[in-house]
Amino acid sequence: MAIKLNQEVEKRLLGSIQRYCAENMDEEVGELKARLLLDFCLREIGPSVYNQAIIDAQAAMHDKIAEVETVCYETEFGYWKKK
Repeated sequence: MAIKLNQEVEKRLLGSIQRYCAENMDEEVGELKARLLLDFCLREIGPSVYNQAIIDAQAAMHDKIAEVETVCYETEFGYWKKK
């Protein structure tokens, strides 16, 4: 599965990569090199980040579902206990 970014996000990421290389590696990187690095990151690193995000989302949903069991509960047959 290849991660497909919209054009605006891709453009901003390319600019960010170019800036990072210039500021942290003392190397000016053109759009082609930035695009190659972005493509590598999306193909090589992207799936691991995506999978971890899914695991995190599942855990968060599981916590919310477990919370429903305690929040959305009403004691049964409580009429006589009130009197």
